[in-house]
Formats: sequence, C-alpha cells, structure tokens
Amino acid sequence: MAVGTYADEELKQIVIDELYWDDRVDPANMQVEVHDGRVVLMGTVPTYAALGAAEEDARAVAGTENVDSQLVVKQPAHALVPTDQEIESNLMNLLRWSAHVDASDIRVVVNDGWVTLKGTVPAYWQKVKARELASGLMGVIGVTNELAVVPSKRYEDRRIAEEIEAALERNIYVDAETVDVKVRDGVVMLAGTVPDMRACNAALDTAKYTPGVVDVINELVVGG
Repeated sequence: MAVGTYADEELKQIVIDELYWDDRVDPANMQVEVHDGRVVLMGTVPTYAALGAAEEDARAVAGTENVDSQLVVKQPAHALVPTDQEIESNLMNLLRWSAHVDASDIRVVVNDGWVTLKGTVPAYWQKVKARELASGLMGVIGVTNELAVVPSKRYEDRRIAEEIEAALERNIYVDAETVDVKVRDGVVMLAGTVPDMRACNAALDTAKYTPGVVDVINELVVGG
C-alpha cells in the first residue's frame, strides 16, 4: 500500500503490530494514538533503549507523518538499578573502549539516572554514537547530549555541501534532485522531499558521516 493511504485506525494497528514484533520493545504498558498520520506514543517502557526503539519503529511505518513520543522510562521494581556513580563509571569505560568515539575530551554527569554528555568530539557522527552508547546502558532513563563538535581541521561550508551532494548522488535510496543541502558554519540543513523513511535516514546518514559537519537539521518531508 502506498505511503499516506492508511486511515488513522489502520495506521494505529500497523504501528502496534510493529511494536509487538520488535523484541527490543516491551509495549505492554504503552498506548498508541494516531491523528491525521501523527503517531502519539504514550505510557511507560522498561529501558531508555526500548524507548528509542519504539520511536524508531513508529517512524519506520509507511504512512507515519511524524511521531510525538510521550513515553517515560519506568524500570521494573525487581530490577537491580545501578547507582548514578556506577552508570557514570560504566559509560566512561564504554566510551573509552569504543573504537568509534574519541572520548579523550568527554565528561559524563549522571543525576537520578539521567545522563548528560559534556565536552567535545572531533566529528558529528561521534556525537551521535556517544548518545547511542549512553542510551543502551542499564539504569539510564534519559540522555542530554551537550557534546560540541570540534573538527580537527577547518572545512569550508561550500566543500561540505559539495561532498554531501556528491554522496547523495551515489546513494541508491535517495533522489538527490529532490533534496536541498545548505551548510552554514558546519551546520547542515536538509530540506525537500523523500519517498519514505529509508530514504530520509539515508540522507541523514550521508550528512552525519561527512567530514566537517558539526550538526544536522532535518527539514525533509517524507512522502511529500
């Protein structure tokens, strides 16, 4: 069925089916509402990783215009929850051992299970990866990513835009003609239309992994 042709009740059931299919998500205490293609996720999940997976699943369903996540992490009463100090130590060890993140200038602050990442990393994709690593730790109920991206050398905005546009041309999932790329001070803005979330994610990944990028603003319209 083509994107955008589902009635709200149909879309709601498809999202629910997707959540129950995904073994990463425990949707027993979740509720789903859909209004004009806008999916609202409510209720509780046992881990922050499950929260992220639920949002990802809802966005991946054809016909979803956007996702409003109101989910809250509520860890099971029988769970052995790490202390803030243990979470901080575990995360710093994870970051230091990661082959993907330069953690030499990263600091971690944990308050009642909520992680704040501070400091700098040399690439935007490392900032994203650091958040992913934090999200998967037991005891974490939320993550605030305050990492600043400080590239190891200077990149001209024009060059960054050219690299992204060339990579989009090579990407099988993206019609580069429908994506507008603007770069200012290393901040990339992607606008235009893509047919589905696979194309949207491919375009975002293209910007994310391009050298010199310090942030990515997504204004792409899916199915527009």
